[in-house]
Amino acid sequence: MQPTDELVLELSKKKIALLVILACAFVALGSWLLSLDDAFIQSQRRFNNATLVHAIGLVGVLFFGACGLFGLKKLFDAKPGLVFSRSGFLDNASGVSAGFIPWSEVIGFEILEIHRQKMLVVRVKDPEQYVERGSSFKRALNRMNHRMCGSPIVISANTLKTSFSDLVSTFSQYRERMGGA
Repeated sequence: MQPTDELVLELSKKKIALLVILACAFVALGSWLLSLDDAFIQSQRRFNNATLVHAIGLVGVLFFGACGLFGLKKLFDAKPGLVFSRSGFLDNASGVSAGFIPWSEVIGFEILEIHRQKMLVVRVKDPEQYVERGSSFKRALNRMNHRMCGSPIVISANTLKTSFSDLVSTFSQYRERMGGA
């Protein structure tokens, strides 16, 4: 396949709805853990530390609650998830979407897999420029991405109407043809 001047990858509302449902299930599980009585927890053979069980519940509610809110926002987002063009690509696929990145800024990419979850990590000349985009909450998430993945720009196919292998192939072709890499 030869890349065209512009390719739009839409957000997959089905995938996003499934992610929202799963997030709600984990919020419910975290809430249940938070509601357990200390005496009941301590009477168990395993996981009998009430503080630990309640902490896991709280982290679950906060993390998956945030994931669910992100999913709900994306469910009603009419903008495309990813747009490839001659000048660069526009990332709107995640909660910490990077926005527009010119091909001239891209120095490479790699595939990162964490717990069977594959992500496309895009390396850029000046990562700090992308870390500092957005609200203070988004900047903190960008910093976390940069520390954990080596770049603030991390793209998953989980919210896109494409497979991960097609995402990587398309990215590679556009970078090669349009980015001169």
